[in-house]
Amino acid sequence: MNMGAIRRRLALGAAALAASGLLGLAATGTAQAATAGGCAGREVRTLPFRTGVTHVYKRGGYVCAVTVARHPGATRTMSVSVQARGNRPVVDRGRYKHHAGPVTVHAGHRCVWIKGVVDHYAVSSGWILC
Repeated sequence: MNMGAIRRRLALGAAALAASGLLGLAATGTAQAATAGGCAGREVRTLPFRTGVTHVYKRGGYVCAVTVARHPGATRTMSVSVQARGNRPVVDRGRYKHHAGPVTVHAGHRCVWIKGVVDHYAVSSGWILC
């Protein structure tokens, strides 16, 4: 076998390996986004209310929240906010069909206040995760 054939085989093998790795990463990212609504970490709280539910996730010093409508489909006013004690809230507000967020803040070891709204109904956690 000459050097050109060896190079071609090595290049083909590297390309196949890279493609399979990218496919694996894409599938993992989609599965995480589908289950966590785009938040990384583990779910630490679920805040249900009449028209939706707000999921709260924590990873390291970061807290993330997503508000999901109980009956998705129709466009409606939704919002989610996360406020670390001593800071201003970070808010995602708009007209959505399925969910508002994700919203992530660095809380460190501080308490956070989570709010979620779907239509005219809301949930407010008070200071949690202290």
